[in-house]
Amino acid sequence: MDRKDAEIRIAELRETLRENSRRYYVDNAPTMSDYDYDQLMHELENLESQWPDLVTPDSPTQHVGSDIDAPMGDNAEPLSRREFAQYPHRYPMLSLGNTYSIAEIEEFAARASKTLSGEDFSYSCELKFDGTAICLTYRNGRLVRALTRGDGIVGDDVTENVRHISNIPQVLRGGNWPEEFEIRGEILMPYESFDRLNEQRRRDEDPPFANPRNAASGSLKLLDPVEVGRRGLWCTLYHIPAESVSFETHEAALDAAASWGLPVSEHRRICHDIAEIEAYISHWDTARKSLPYATDGIVIKINQLRCQQQLGYTAKFPRWAVAYKFKAEEAVTPLLSIDYQVGRTGAVTPVANLAPVFLSGTMVKRATLNNADQMALMDIRIGDWVHVEKGGEIIPKITSVELSKRPADAAIPQFPKVCPDCGTPLVKAEDEAKYFCPNADGCPTQIKGKLIHFMGRKAMNILAGDATADQLYNRGLVRTPADLYDLRKRDLVTLEGWKDRSADRFLESLRNSIETPFDRVLFALGIRFVGETTAKELARHFGDIDSLASAGMDDLLGVPDVGDVIARSVLEWFAAPAHKVEIQRLKAAGLHFSMTAQTAASSALDGKTIVISGNFSISRDEMKALIEANGGKNSSSVSSKTSYLLAGTKPGPEKLRKAAELGIPVIGESDLRAMLPSGKATAADEEDFEPNLFGI
Repeated sequence: MDRKDAEIRIAELRETLRENSRRYYVDNAPTMSDYDYDQLMHELENLESQWPDLVTPDSPTQHVGSDIDAPMGDNAEPLSRREFAQYPHRYPMLSLGNTYSIAEIEEFAARASKTLSGEDFSYSCELKFDGTAICLTYRNGRLVRALTRGDGIVGDDVTENVRHISNIPQVLRGGNWPEEFEIRGEILMPYESFDRLNEQRRRDEDPPFANPRNAASGSLKLLDPVEVGRRGLWCTLYHIPAESVSFETHEAALDAAASWGLPVSEHRRICHDIAEIEAYISHWDTARKSLPYATDGIVIKINQLRCQQQLGYTAKFPRWAVAYKFKAEEAVTPLLSIDYQVGRTGAVTPVANLAPVFLSGTMVKRATLNNADQMALMDIRIGDWVHVEKGGEIIPKITSVELSKRPADAAIPQFPKVCPDCGTPLVKAEDEAKYFCPNADGCPTQIKGKLIHFMGRKAMNILAGDATADQLYNRGLVRTPADLYDLRKRDLVTLEGWKDRSADRFLESLRNSIETPFDRVLFALGIRFVGETTAKELARHFGDIDSLASAGMDDLLGVPDVGDVIARSVLEWFAAPAHKVEIQRLKAAGLHFSMTAQTAASSALDGKTIVISGNFSISRDEMKALIEANGGKNSSSVSSKTSYLLAGTKPGPEKLRKAAELGIPVIGESDLRAMLPSGKATAADEEDFEPNLFGI
């Protein structure tokens, strides 16, 4: 694969992974299996390792998925993350690296042994619970705060809701607990509670939840704590950060937590070698099916806390733990029909309708077929009996056809030649597997997808989600983002479920969005392959939308990190007459389409690429904004192109080592501020910042 092909594939992978991360963490409605998501992530990681200059700070490989942008009204659950205060995690709340083979566990063990230089250590093996992550803080034996994972740095405060989960103690037993400590775990919905909840939702004519994980996540974000208590949620805790306790081992810490009355899983086991780990995995691959709640794998952790601290972390994962994912469960069932669904980007995906079959704790009725090529490869037909796999995802996948059961009248499916949503003839590039609807500005599904992207937290930060976009589109109120700014309260209160307060909050968020800086407005426009980082580069390089719109191919290729693929996409977008009209309407609404003093405080850091690591007097996001506001560029990894490594307290040892190896200057926060002109030390006045000593 040459650089051009790598650039195209990296852009495609990032777009797919971001979309599915949002659906998993925010919408609680995933459309891709965990396995398929992990495989795409591994592919992206491999490509970025081969082409490190293509790595960008907003790549999915550089951060964990975030649950703090919960949309309004989706899946019949109210309302928005803005109903919850947000606080920083004292220690980063990261994800786990996933593996699907014993060989990869052996590699994990070998890496740990090499780093630990022959130190003796054991493994703690535990069930991997399929719920939603939670972090509890106890002070003087009392529960004082409960945070969701959020983006790993900041989480939503759901303390009042957690107080209504029956097995989470408000006051600890005994008296030998630390004065203050964190303990992390999972909020689960047992199958019995899940079935009861979905039965009630059907009676109320609400859409049922797809699986227990989605139900647990949605329930934890309800605004009524009493209703949370009725949902039958359960908690299992599995980790106390090593920095907050003085135990020698992870096992001893969890034993102590159990003695304090905390709900710790009784199914963990200490293993001393790969053979014992494999035996534990083999046992639970079968035994888990008798558990009253969903599990999807095994977590293997280095047991000794000193070893955990020595191994440390990557940007996303602890190096002292790995998750082994169980092979997806399988069933055989008849294929009744096939629907063809249009995605946000115009890709048409076939979805099989199946005779209902119970699989992984839920009743499966639909499964993805991915694309026409896969259907042809499997020689799948309507009426066939098919093998279906499901590993906790909402839409399972068909893996093969059971030819021995093929009926004589099985019909070959005909992939549509026109878009099933708008009737436009479909197109398919020679090097792509999927068919696309090219009617990007007229296809209802694509229109709604663009509205959702425009209103997202990292774009215009408007208080809305999928359900709101559906309502506004279906009532004919909104067709393009500019239509949002023409909405009036009288329009909104006529929508189902909307009251005066929800309409006022939505309109207030619209008014606030007008102050969004140019780079985020550019990102919100939804130009294909233009992510957050690229939008910032384009905004900084051209200064305003008119200069960008009139730029030629060579001009665009002169922008850092912009290659042929992105440049062509930008040119095509601005060539569309409808997009020119849209920009004029958004300008008239008051949106920022040029760099201002607000977004460019000075040029003191022009041409400087800075990597940050460690803790600062402000959060990482604020520090990055400070660098960008003064002309600098943020990067996630140290390379020969790095100007400075900005190190706070507890910087990453790997980044320090790399900087020393390449001769990159290491500076502190005071050094950075000394580079900035008087009065421009921060993007806002420094006294307006509340110090965040826990950001990383």
